[in-house]
Amino acid sequence: MLGAIFPLFRNEESHSIAFQKEPHGGKCSGFDLRAYRWAQVIMFTIKEINEDQNLLPNISLGYAIFDSCGSPTNLLRAALALVSGQEETKSAAECRPPISAVIAAAGSSRSVIAAGTLGPFGVPVSYFSTCACLSNKIKYPTFFRTIPSDYHQAKALAFLVKRFGWSWIGAIQADNDYGRNGVLSFTEEVKKFGVCIAFIKTVSRHYPRSKTLEVVETIKQSTVRVILAFLPEGDLYPLMQEVVMQNISGIQWIASEAWITAAKASTIANFHSYGGAIGFATRKMAMPKLRDFLVNINPLAVQRDSFVRDFWETIVSDRLKSVNFVNSYGEAVFFDENGDPPASYDIINWQLRNGEIPKAVCSAICPSGSRKAQIKGKPICCFDCIPCADGTIANTTGATDCIPCPLEYWSNKAKDQCIPKDIEFLSYHDGMGIALTVVSLSGVCLAFATIVVFFNFKNTPIVKANNSELSFLLLFSLLLCFLCPLTFIGEPTVWSCMLRHTVFGITFALCISCVLGKTIVVVTAFRATLPNNNMARKFGPMQQRIIVCSCTTVQIFICLLWLTLNPPFPDRTFKQSDKTIILECNTGSEMAFYAVLGYIGILSAVCLFLAFLARKLPDNFNEAKFISFSMLIFCAVWLTFIPAYVSSPGKYTVAVEIFAILSSAFGLLFCIFAPKCYIILMKPEKNTKNNVMGKFIKKRK
Repeated sequence: MLGAIFPLFRNEESHSIAFQKEPHGGKCSGFDLRAYRWAQVIMFTIKEINEDQNLLPNISLGYAIFDSCGSPTNLLRAALALVSGQEETKSAAECRPPISAVIAAAGSSRSVIAAGTLGPFGVPVSYFSTCACLSNKIKYPTFFRTIPSDYHQAKALAFLVKRFGWSWIGAIQADNDYGRNGVLSFTEEVKKFGVCIAFIKTVSRHYPRSKTLEVVETIKQSTVRVILAFLPEGDLYPLMQEVVMQNISGIQWIASEAWITAAKASTIANFHSYGGAIGFATRKMAMPKLRDFLVNINPLAVQRDSFVRDFWETIVSDRLKSVNFVNSYGEAVFFDENGDPPASYDIINWQLRNGEIPKAVCSAICPSGSRKAQIKGKPICCFDCIPCADGTIANTTGATDCIPCPLEYWSNKAKDQCIPKDIEFLSYHDGMGIALTVVSLSGVCLAFATIVVFFNFKNTPIVKANNSELSFLLLFSLLLCFLCPLTFIGEPTVWSCMLRHTVFGITFALCISCVLGKTIVVVTAFRATLPNNNMARKFGPMQQRIIVCSCTTVQIFICLLWLTLNPPFPDRTFKQSDKTIILECNTGSEMAFYAVLGYIGILSAVCLFLAFLARKLPDNFNEAKFISFSMLIFCAVWLTFIPAYVSSPGKYTVAVEIFAILSSAFGLLFCIFAPKCYIILMKPEKNTKNNVMGKFIKKRK
């Protein structure tokens, strides 16, 4: 359909019309009812404009209408005939003024031809061409249309796809500008929403059936359940017939405005396959006066064209650009900078009763707690769902990546929420903490009981013979050693961290210094039996006190230096692969810590060496063999402590250190004092001077 509009003065003869079924030799196959209908609507519209005094005062519009029969060739022939002045009737040619506007055509491809041909001569206006390509003002500077551009429809369809959560869809386009540009615009829009196009197929009413069957086979083989069909009704119908014939159902069809309201498509026979189709339709409304106009058409009436004044020859697209009025239906009529009217659609949905929204995804959306993993060689909408790793979460569905939890938090079992990490330290409420506390307090009780026994029997030969002053000092230091583990249990604080290591170092240095003093006493006592040896008289109580004090003072100095320069402090250990926070005491200076341990090791090694030398003294007098055995236990415990301390995790590091302290303290208490307490309490008859000194006197003889 192609129509030319001529502006005329109302006071002249302006009521002429030229209607030609076949422009200049073009043949139409049969009577085209739609062409006739559109022609009548155009005539009715111009009649309405001419009768409205507010639109074009003192001006009437004339027109000439041609039927292109859907042929681009006929359309081009008619367009050239219009601009060249070779009309179908001589009467019209003699009186018709220059063309002000051309209405053409129903199809986008045909409008491209008309706009390209008539652009330099007139203003093409389309009543049914929606291709967004026609909005290009560089190529088609004088083109206007009275229907929304497919640019808006593509955005609307893309929003519809997003609204229903469809991410895996197919597309079928017509083999023309309308179909190709429509699908292209739609594809660009849906990609912004992460939607994947599984396939794009092209159909046409002019294609052989084999090509249509190829498209149908693609639909059957694909996992796609939602398909966009952007094509006119005539191009859709061959495909629709094959889909219905092969009983293909379960497809959610998305329709373009060209066929969503088509009567030929929306039949009961097609409903099984196309029921539920959804799409946007151009808005329609009743035209109250049109029915009367159509009813009163007189086929015998002849209308003639009229002339226009010279100034109308130059009025083209500038006047149309400024058009802005409200029509009798209450709608604003204007053109934007691209020559497009405001976009307005009605949404149409072919839906069964109690229908459900179909699913259209290549892969189901990943639940919270998992992330998408792209499948190699497939579109981005096809993916696997992988659970988040420990310490990371995905608290939304469809996450592309898992979020690491903050340092003090860990992922829950569902991997959708970060929860605070467990706090770990050796507590008094912990089973292991309770057991170590009981053992420590038991050691305190035993050491105190030994002190009581030695104090009550301080005047007995066995107590006197074993240097009671050093024995009491040793028992006091062992009492402190048993109390020392209590500073290791509980939540670390600044004071507890400083006390636990320094008190441990000083008490054990005092303990080993006392053992060293006792060992030296035993050795000097044995050496005193040799002729002309006054060592026993030179190594008296004063010298013993000096040894104990000097050896302990060195350790005190090391600890003070440690506390001054880089003291221990409470610290938190975070491990990303662990769901716990370990509260521990950082030693501060590792060198100072190992210096404290090393000094205790040196004292214990000297004691062991001296006790080994005095191991053959008379049994009734000598305690060197008990000291040797106790120091062997002491050294063995602390040699195994170092690797166990380094390799133990969390609170077990503290437990290993406490175990080493208690083991070495119990070893000294039992090995040195248990034999004496046994004689004092269980064998009092042996607690005599003669029995204690018996073998010593025999040895001297």
